[in-house]
Amino acid sequence: MTISGPPRRRSVPTPYCEVHDMTIAPLPRTIIEPALRRALEEDLGLAGDITSDAVIPAGHRSVVTAVARKPGVIAGLDCAEMACALVDPSIVVTRHVADGGPVAPGTRIASFEGLSRSLLTAERTALNFLGHLSGIATVTAELVQAVAGTQASIVCTRKTTPGLRALEKYAVRAGGGMNHRYSLADAMLIKDNHIAIAGGIAPALTSARAAVGHMVKVEIEVDTLEQLAEVLEIGADAVLLDNMDPATLRRAVDMVDGRAITEASGGITPETAAAVAASGVQLISLGWITHSAATLDIGLDFVSAQ
Repeated sequence: MTISGPPRRRSVPTPYCEVHDMTIAPLPRTIIEPALRRALEEDLGLAGDITSDAVIPAGHRSVVTAVARKPGVIAGLDCAEMACALVDPSIVVTRHVADGGPVAPGTRIASFEGLSRSLLTAERTALNFLGHLSGIATVTAELVQAVAGTQASIVCTRKTTPGLRALEKYAVRAGGGMNHRYSLADAMLIKDNHIAIAGGIAPALTSARAAVGHMVKVEIEVDTLEQLAEVLEIGADAVLLDNMDPATLRRAVDMVDGRAITEASGGITPETAAAVAASGVQLISLGWITHSAATLDIGLDFVSAQ
């Protein structure tokens, strides 16, 4: 089995797409394809899909459909298409839901038409990416809904699966969230260990301010209101208010008084997000939405032989 070229696609809108107004720019192929190639190479091993090759006649064709088993928000359709295209570029994919679109149990997400061997070979890799990214989009959407009506935005962190950061951060956007920095080079985030090793908030923040270019933002983590007061004397673009309860967060937001972006982080759940947002913080960051989100249950159902 060779790993080959670009996907063929038909897009068919459904009521699920029409009622959800989420528009998200797709990732470039150059970001998606390497991850899919690695996954397929891992799955195909040195001999390819020996089961499908033995059991299914070479020219047999089928139509199969990806179906949601549970409610959620979809992300990763480009990855599912790429998995099929790399296995067999003649597979035709018809989308019934767009990335960012909500699904109910039983919703058809996409249909795949082509050689049966190829469909079976691509199935697990396609569903692994589609389910994983849809799981991230789903929990993100739940958190976005929990803080609706406040000024707070839900953001992810760098706690991502190695090699999949761009895809997982894309899934956060598909769920209505926003992205924190993508890498250590994007912005300065002075955390507790930086502060401890540098000898305190003042030397850490002063050194950062002296080194930073005009396009780079500086954020610093604080655990107490006393630390926050010290930060505000020196100045920062953003403050990460770590593991503070809602009452303390309110006092912190009042102290900042618009002089910096306020970000709450640490132990926040869908059950506590609304109270955190009500404090007036602008950002709520959660690492677990990328590193621990449950995979959305999506199956691939046989529809018909051709």
